[in-house]
Amino acid sequence: MRGSSQRGQPKFARSMSWAFVLGATVAAGTAYTLSRPGWRDSIPAWLGGVDRAGEAPATIGDWPICTTMASFDAVEGLDPDFAAGKKALAAGNWKAAIAALELATLRDPGNAEIHNYIGYAYHRLWQLGPAMQHYQQALTFNRRHRGAHEHLGELYLVLEDPSKAEDQLAALESICLIPCEEFGDLKRAIATYRASASH
Repeated sequence: MRGSSQRGQPKFARSMSWAFVLGATVAAGTAYTLSRPGWRDSIPAWLGGVDRAGEAPATIGDWPICTTMASFDAVEGLDPDFAAGKKALAAGNWKAAIAALELATLRDPGNAEIHNYIGYAYHRLWQLGPAMQHYQQALTFNRRHRGAHEHLGELYLVLEDPSKAEDQLAALESICLIPCEEFGDLKRAIATYRASASH
């Protein structure tokens, strides 16, 4: 009996060691979760993993709005879903705009303007991953799409990456041989961002 008892002790000790390690790991993970910086919580939203539309996401002052998107009135002759999407954008109904514009892409998948508008609607919903995907898709179809460059630059400011926003501004400067609204809007947005970051 004595010999079998001694043989059982190492196995018991190993079990206790594993239990201790597991418990310490769980405790450390819990402590990290409770103490982690708040900015980490926003990462899923940046990637489109969290739909913040049910919250009060962004007021207009929270991120720059370009002046070229202020009017959505020109719908004559457009695909019906494209027109409906623009009207939904004008009404601030971002989800309806996405739904209509996605239907429009089924008939015109290479339309950079439609992808730019879809990106804009996702941007307004703070679903920044899909917004970026659509802005980049717009630029894949039209490298000189001024609105997509501007919006992508504004998105980089939201993501606190002003150097990439500056890259979009440089692209606009080369595209706009004379001053254009998109360049002016993004330049002001970058200046506002840098001024607020310096305080």
